[in-house]
Amino acid sequence: MKLHFHKYQGTGNDFILIDDRKMQFPMDNLEIISQLCNRKFGIGADGLMLIRPHETVDFTMIFFNPDGSKSLCGNGSRCAMAFATHLGIVKDRMTFETTDGIHDGFFKDGRYHFHLFDVNEISVSNGTYFINTGSPHHVELVENVQKFDVLAEGKSIRNSSKYEPAGTNVNFIQKKESSIDVRTYERGVENETLSCGTGVTACAIVAALENYQSPIKVETKGGNLQVSFAKVDDTHFKDIYLAGPAEKVFEGDIEVELSN
Repeated sequence: MKLHFHKYQGTGNDFILIDDRKMQFPMDNLEIISQLCNRKFGIGADGLMLIRPHETVDFTMIFFNPDGSKSLCGNGSRCAMAFATHLGIVKDRMTFETTDGIHDGFFKDGRYHFHLFDVNEISVSNGTYFINTGSPHHVELVENVQKFDVLAEGKSIRNSSKYEPAGTNVNFIQKKESSIDVRTYERGVENETLSCGTGVTACAIVAALENYQSPIKVETKGGNLQVSFAKVDDTHFKDIYLAGPAEKVFEGDIEVELSN
């Protein structure tokens, strides 16, 4: 089977995007998804997305982690917005359905702004936070995030009994004077990524609990993002937007072998 694909990245979080408006991609074949996302034997990516038609909104975006699991992806959603614009499906404003429901967003001043659902529950335990921003996120504050062992600590927390059976994404924050610095271990990728949109959003909400004001600037290894919101109280946040770049890297064709 020959596939035409596009590669996009949002602050270093990279994705394979496929125009699947004819609905021909074998999305039940998880081996193909893992193969395509493999950085040694495939295209290489932090996830794969299909753009498909939708009856009432602009399009459907189906997101897969490299292991074939599904989750909401903030940086991926911004890349899907850029790709849908490239395909001529939308212009500066759009509404689309993805893993956890229907979202909207817009493009302004060189950045794609993705509207996340309200956060209505925040758990705090022994100085750590748990927030679901469409995907589950454990958040900790650390002193020097750049020297922190994100891979080892993230893997340990992700697989801890506290978060069984599904596990969680794990984020570490360092507070700065006018921004926060974030590193993330992503579930499904099973490694640290250069950036995680839903993780950055969860970290910005934790920063708000540490008296930061909206919009919050967030630094990641892959670049800078911004999170804006309206804080109702310490457990309720609404009008949450993740803003940042989404850029095409290249496009191409690849042959994939379908197993019987």
